[in-house]
Amino acid sequence: MTVVSTKEFNTHQKRYFDLAVNERVAIKRGKNMYHLMFAPIEKNVDEMVYYEPDEDFYNSITMDELLKKTYEVIDKIHENR
Repeated sequence: MTVVSTKEFNTHQKRYFDLAVNERVAIKRGKNMYHLMFAPIEKNVDEMVYYEPDEDFYNSITMDELLKKTYEVIDKIHENR
């Protein structure tokens, strides 16, 4: 595996993209490491299939509903103290 800094990667992007075809490449930024993976896209974006939302999607709650219920639980906890 080859590990490079973000500066080195930005300077020589083509080199590391080409290298990722046959070897694992990791880009190190601070304490974090990001793996560069070779995964060719087989279809053009125009040919991609998009699915309609399913029943679970329509049964889910919104973020506003989640926040409201969360605040209600927090209020009950503070009332019981």
